[in-house]
Amino acid sequence: MKSVVGLVVSNKMQKSVVVAVDRLFHHKVYNRYVKRTSKFMAHDGNNECNIGDRVRLDPSRPLSKHKHWVVAEILKKARIYVPPSADNAASAAVSNPETEAPVSSS
Repeated sequence: MKSVVGLVVSNKMQKSVVVAVDRLFHHKVYNRYVKRTSKFMAHDGNNECNIGDRVRLDPSRPLSKHKHWVVAEILKKARIYVPPSADNAASAAVSNPETEAPVSSS
């Protein structure tokens, strides 16, 4: 087997990730390219992978019932959205009071 490149779709397990690998093949009857997705469980020893990361997998000996791959390297880290916390919002409001709407008292 050779190395494959895929996208991490789940990292909820300890030291394991699920990676979706897409492949294209030519369908002879339809004369079109068809995309198929395979999901592989892979070993991530340091829990470095997050959802959305692009990783390269290398084959290995069977590590468990479904794990036969190891994460060789993270090719591209995913951008993770971090919602603004209350402290950051309060400091932004104090530093720039012009952006706040005036409060009407009735």
